Amino acid sequence: MGKTVVGEIVFFSIVIPTYNRQPILAKCLKALEAQNLISEEVSNPNCIEGYEIVLVDDGSTDGTLEWLETQKVEFPHVRVFQQDHQGPAIARNLGVKEAKGDIIIFIDSDLVVTEKFLTAHTKALLKGKEKLGSDCFFTYGAVVNTCNFDNPTSEPYKLTDYSAAFFATGNVAIPKHWLEKAGLFDTEFQLYGWEDLELGVRLKNLGLKLIKCPEAVGYHWHPPFNLEQIPSLIDKEIQRGRMGVLFYQKHPTWNVRMMIQMTWLHRILWGLLSLNGTLNEKTMAPLLKWLIKSGKPQLALEVARVFLNWYNVQGVYEAYAEAQK
Repeated sequence: MGKTVVGEIVFFSIVIPTYNRQPILAKCLKALEAQNLISEEVSNPNCIEGYEIVLVDDGSTDGTLEWLETQKVEFPHVRVFQQDHQGPAIARNLGVKEAKGDIIIFIDSDLVVTEKFLTAHTKALLKGKEKLGSDCFFTYGAVVNTCNFDNPTSEPYKLTDYSAAFFATGNVAIPKHWLEKAGLFDTEFQLYGWEDLELGVRLKNLGLKLIKCPEAVGYHWHPPFNLEQIPSLIDKEIQRGRMGVLFYQKHPTWNVRMMIQMTWLHRILWGLLSLNGTLNEKTMAPLLKWLIKSGKPQLALEVARVFLNWYNVQGVYEAYAEAQK
């Protein structure tokens, strides 16, 4: 499909791993099916040859596959693949291997995009090729977090939506051959976190540049924060800590230590803010409950990050101690 050089005719493969997210997945796919592929902002308004949606079901148990079977007419661009529950790294690798396009776009199955999502990435890809004279780059769109399920694209951009990540799979477009040259996602990352940023280090070592594409907006939906989510969030932070140590073992640099919060600065910071763990899910429950009842679940989540980050740092150092034995 298409040609291998960015800037001529582009065929996109949108790779999406999913696991038990059928309701928001429906909104994600509907938004992708509603893409406007004609743009007056590029020199060749017909430069997008087409696109496919490569959906990899990672062992869902919520009826996702059965639902997709009934929606074939509504989602003509979707090609479905399935695997046992093995995590997003393996799912994305399968998606890349099955993709027909020259350009891979990674998004998550809880992301809802606007109708100019693909043309915005195309515009950035064309400008990047013109600026750099090669396709040694990728485009990184904006991600806006929202808990508005009915109308996710109405959420405004917030300071907390800013990301300093070099490469993350929430909203990124990259030539397929660079992913293959880098070796795809490392499947040792089987718990939560870091598999995309680790691939980003390898892409950076290959010389790839980041070109930001704020017009390609994706709205990342998550349910409003409540106290019942806390055990799962704590578990994710501990997993993220363990995978952070694996990340550091593969790339033992100061930059990675900063990313995974494995420094004395982070240990002191979150130790002070949490009063050495005294401010935790139990002691802060009344405040969090009050904020949620006051209609401020997002603020409650930001407050909860005090002890969530403490658990993350503890997980990092516990995993690192185990690795040193």
